[in-house]
Amino acid sequence: MHCGADERAGPEYRIDMEKIGFNRKNIIFVVSGPSGVGKTVICKRVLSIVDGLEFSVSTTSRSPREGEIEGIDYYFVSNKKFNEMIDDNMFIEYAVVHGKMYGTTRKEIERVIGGKKDALLDIDTQGAEQIKNVYPSAVLIFIVPPDFETLKERILKREGTINADIKKRLEKAREEIAKAKNYEYIVVNKELEDAVISLKGIIRAERCSTKHLL
Repeated sequence: MHCGADERAGPEYRIDMEKIGFNRKNIIFVVSGPSGVGKTVICKRVLSIVDGLEFSVSTTSRSPREGEIEGIDYYFVSNKKFNEMIDDNMFIEYAVVHGKMYGTTRKEIERVIGGKKDALLDIDTQGAEQIKNVYPSAVLIFIVPPDFETLKERILKREGTINADIKKRLEKAREEIAKAKNYEYIVVNKELEDAVISLKGIIRAERCSTKHLL
């Protein structure tokens, strides 16, 4: 089996590589993008179709949105608990985003990459930089909207945010998108399925790269 033959480049491909003496490290894929760009939806779709990939669940101080599940989408904690976790040095990275705290614990990362699965993280640009410092081989992927008007519409549809907040979020989005040049890959989310295919292709290519070999 060559790399392009298996659409998923998942466990079977990895086993074939190991049979001929090639072992690789588990890969950490970090996905970032401005609020409302659709990165969470893209990540969920990719997780449903790519074998050997597991979501690294972030911890947050914000309240759950409709449909979000504890331990699946996020670990939801109080502000007090989050600050206690900071004091106990439990986070590899954490940041304040739109007034709420988000972070990735060392325990959660090790839980995923401790087995034979690659990790998928959905975190902001500050967190991505910190992850890259700790795990230099992490693969950084940035999701961008096709234009700012589309991003504005998506934010309004999701949250019905007031105009003042929309302006603030769009300004923040411009700042974040300017950092995309520090990432290995950029994916444009114009059509969901196209973005999913792009992210899946990046994962497949990285799994075939010699840079992740032990």
